[in-house]
Amino acid sequence: MSSFFGMKNYVQLKTYPRATYPGILYFADDHYELNIMKNIFTSWQMWAVLSAVFAALTAIFAKVGIKDINSDFATFIRTIVILFVLAFILLATGQFQPLSSISPKAITFLVLSGIATGASWLCYFRALKLGDASRVAPVDKFSVVLVAIFSLVFLGERISLVHWLGIALIAGGAVILAVF
Repeated sequence: MSSFFGMKNYVQLKTYPRATYPGILYFADDHYELNIMKNIFTSWQMWAVLSAVFAALTAIFAKVGIKDINSDFATFIRTIVILFVLAFILLATGQFQPLSSISPKAITFLVLSGIATGASWLCYFRALKLGDASRVAPVDKFSVVLVAIFSLVFLGERISLVHWLGIALIAGGAVILAVF
């Protein structure tokens, strides 16, 4: 079965009583219905695309925003905004959890992730302050290459030859955009 954004593409050609099959185009009561909205928002691919869109906007907004201020202070302001936005989302959706429900291992790795995120943001904003957004952002995306390598070494994830080709193209593109 083919898949786009995690949605399996099926066509059911016989008339059946109305029934829902997530992500399926089906024929019922002489009407075609497309039940994809639920699958779009539960698909990792859609969230990854949205992440890329917001990351692109981050580069543009940040480049304009840091023009007249220190890049570290700009990162601080950005972090406060993120804290308030996430607090609002967690409150609105009832997703707060007591810290006691999280294992010490999970907390340790989330703290390490937070430290790495902070270091990444500080470096990214400093790079944006000093360079063009169109050159800084692609080099920042070299992280894709590093994630592939780290996931292989530390997590034991297997990466296909086709995916390594894509990773190599990303690396080459980052180098070309940074150097030329």
